[in-house]
Amino acid sequence: MDRIRGEFIDIVEWTDDSRDTIVWRFPRYENEIKMGARLVVRESQTAVFVNEGVIADVFTPGTYVLETQNLPVLSTLKGWKYGFHSPFKAEVYFVNTRQFTNMKWGTQNPVIIRDAEFGMVRLRAFGAFTVRITDAAALLRDLAGTDPQFRTEEVQDFLRQLIVGRLSNAIATANVPVLDLAGRQDALGARLAGILTEELAPVGVSVPTFVIENISLPPEVEAAIDTRSRMAIAGDLDQYTKFQTANAIGDAARNPGGPGEGLGLGLGMALGQRVAAGAAPQAGAVPQAAAVSAPPPLPSPAEWYVGADGRQQGPYDLAALSGLVGGGGLTRATLVWRTGMSAWLPAEQVPELAGLMSSVPPPLPPQA
Repeated sequence: MDRIRGEFIDIVEWTDDSRDTIVWRFPRYENEIKMGARLVVRESQTAVFVNEGVIADVFTPGTYVLETQNLPVLSTLKGWKYGFHSPFKAEVYFVNTRQFTNMKWGTQNPVIIRDAEFGMVRLRAFGAFTVRITDAAALLRDLAGTDPQFRTEEVQDFLRQLIVGRLSNAIATANVPVLDLAGRQDALGARLAGILTEELAPVGVSVPTFVIENISLPPEVEAAIDTRSRMAIAGDLDQYTKFQTANAIGDAARNPGGPGEGLGLGLGMALGQRVAAGAAPQAGAVPQAAAVSAPPPLPSPAEWYVGADGRQQGPYDLAALSGLVGGGGLTRATLVWRTGMSAWLPAEQVPELAGLMSSVPPPLPPQA
């Protein structure tokens, strides 16, 4: 039936019913095309005649009558012997020259770049790009070959590998800090489109549009950026500490009865005391300027109490206790106490009085 149909059909054309076909070969029994047949090339198409493995002619959009004057190269190759009116054999490839959109790309593995602020950083990115055929003959020679239906999926993997291979170099040579990449995605996309178009020109392919939808950082770098942002909002370390304390109080409030409730309450009280102390100066407090220019007051000496004969004596300072040692009023076994001690203790068990007790002889051994 194909042979019989070829005897009557004299229109060579292609109406694309797909969205991903780049090259389509016109089917004809034994590739026979009648002399005088009409070739219809629509907008966004290019027709390529191949004879005996050699590209003979390329036709741009329009309607052509296939005569020798329209196929000078083909007529030379064939050297037609039958008055140029017998059917001739040739393969006709229609090449789709419209833009193929929504072709996706992404980095399967992170791309490592060097950043002036963060050092070595691993980036991931994804987006979309468009492809257009600019040289149909070069495409057939270097990519499509004799494939009767060359689709975008057959070239998309190659383009993805090419994109990822050029991405790191494009970002590195753009000298854009990591923190500014989000605002420069359009400029980087245009730069990559130009690089890819130049590299794909020998095979007749261009990349008119290259879109970077997102550039993501590793979680640890994003966490460092978030911490730096919070510290910048706080202003200094003291303010940042207060900020963290407020966050802890909020967490405790959202989890009543939890283990952090007591901690949050304590932090809140401490923060309130600090705020109150900073907002209202205490009575008799020395102004900050005066405190800087004058030394602080001397600490008051410790006050000691001595227990003798069942009675409390004192308070004494260390100098007075030294006099008691010399007069025999303070021995190693004498009970002493000062502020901060939980109970009365013998003087020899108090570390602060070790120097005084060194001059006191131990008690005499019992008589036999």
